[in-house]
Amino acid sequence: MVRSLGRHPWRLGGPWLLGLLARLLLWALGARGSYLRRSSSCMPIPQRMALCYDIGYSDMRIPNLLEHETMTEVIQQSSSWLPLLARECHPDARIFLCSLFAPICLDRLIFPCRSLCEAVKRSCAPVMACYGYPWPEILNCNKFPADHELCIAAVSMDENSSSRRTVPRASCKDCELEEASTAREILESLCENDFAVKIRILRRNTTTTISDFDLDSSKVEVLKHGPLLRTEIPARLQQWLDIDATCAHNIMRGTQAGVFVVSGDVQSDKVVVNKAYAWQKRNRNLHQAVRRWKHHRCPEQAGWKV
Repeated sequence: MVRSLGRHPWRLGGPWLLGLLARLLLWALGARGSYLRRSSSCMPIPQRMALCYDIGYSDMRIPNLLEHETMTEVIQQSSSWLPLLARECHPDARIFLCSLFAPICLDRLIFPCRSLCEAVKRSCAPVMACYGYPWPEILNCNKFPADHELCIAAVSMDENSSSRRTVPRASCKDCELEEASTAREILESLCENDFAVKIRILRRNTTTTISDFDLDSSKVEVLKHGPLLRTEIPARLQQWLDIDATCAHNIMRGTQAGVFVVSGDVQSDKVVVNKAYAWQKRNRNLHQAVRRWKHHRCPEQAGWKV
């Protein structure tokens, strides 16, 4: 089993690649694995193959592990997965897909581990289902080798790592910054949601495909707590930042820090953000709505306290 030691497996010469090469040297010729077809050849990964270009190695095998025979077919088929990567459903999704679409050019074919497939499927299949697409049979995880065999393992969820991190999960519901049209519309929106808070979000990490975000707990202003206790709101919002990668990414828009007014619903053990407004000087309607909120009376709702 090939276990990665670094957080950036796509970097050229990264620990996962060096580990893989070292492991191959230790395998006897009789070891279990998939040897190359005579017709197999190495080709540079073209820049047009956005899924895997610049992933950390320059050459790939054709035919690939999905039996695509030509580079034209590889580019066409791989491009259909770009929207899923944009949803940031799993930090190892690109590694998994590229191990199949653009297998690294070694003396034998190295498949992804079954556990890697299962981890990516667990996070990404529900997002695909949002748009009516099932997890394809060609990616049936049972086809891939168990972890004790030679294979490419998960990076972000290494069970032997002491720094195991939460894997962000994308949401089916798109979350974007709203335009603060009128103060009245904003007040109506706040009334319709279970909770509303003014918060400051910080970008913790800018070096990975999936960025981590922190809630500045000293900058939380609760406008409406609904069914939540005021004291539990910071923890619930940090949980939301940890698991809803798409929403947090869309709200931040590449910035390092920002102040927002967010509102949403409480669903079982988590909160879901439905509306987000950037707290900026030019958003006068938002400022006016927040000032008026303290004395604003909402239509009767399900008995939650404002």
